[in-house]
Amino acid sequence: MTDIESPNVSTDLQGEVALVTGATSGLGKRFAEVLALSGAKVAVTGRREDRLEALADQINQQGGEAFPVKLDMTDADSIVSAVESAEKALGTVTILVNNAGIPDAQRAHKMSLDLIDSVFDTNLRGPYIMSCEVARRLMDAGKGGKMVNISSVGAFNYSGNGAALYSITKAGIVRMTEALAVEWARFNINVNCIAPGAFSSEMMDGMLERMGDFSQSFPRKRIGLPSQMDSTLLYLVSPASEMVTGTFIKVDDGQGPR
Repeated sequence: MTDIESPNVSTDLQGEVALVTGATSGLGKRFAEVLALSGAKVAVTGRREDRLEALADQINQQGGEAFPVKLDMTDADSIVSAVESAEKALGTVTILVNNAGIPDAQRAHKMSLDLIDSVFDTNLRGPYIMSCEVARRLMDAGKGGKMVNISSVGAFNYSGNGAALYSITKAGIVRMTEALAVEWARFNINVNCIAPGAFSSEMMDGMLERMGDFSQSFPRKRIGLPSQMDSTLLYLVSPASEMVTGTFIKVDDGQGPR
């Protein structure tokens, strides 16, 4: 047998500093836990301080290292301040997971201007500002990094059920991923995207309550569990994906259009 080097499948995140937005529940909470279990120091961010502190305590008690940072994704000053706080507490952020997002759940022509602004700012403007702030600090430190933006299969398909702006902003996240990956490749900053289907979360629970159990229309008639996205996240933030940038991965159990 010909000798070959060991396969590059490392998901060891020792020495990395991660920042996860929307970490107070659902996918974001799971992402933070998984990154910590893989060795990264994790800044957990969101609006609900009590939940952030509880999550940080849980991670720290389990032998990881986490630091809670209050963050409002609709406020540019809050975004810059959050990155600054995370850096002071843990070091330069080398892994960013742009997970925070909100639905609109209204017909486009019935949305108030305040709701339009909130959805745009949380789902697209905020992640853009956050990405640029983290990238700027990586460049200044002479370090590379990994960014994972959370989109949705709704970026590729809209059924007219009253979430047009959500679909638009999540499609914007995919394009943001592609564009920033090209711009920052020379700085060894990889930018990728996960487009989840229906996964269990507070947002999904609210949709199920409003619309009924629509999972019965899915090929496998089920809602995903956050843990079923662990391997995809770890791949995109780890040494194993060094050559992967500017792409998206659908994790939707066959629910989305093909």
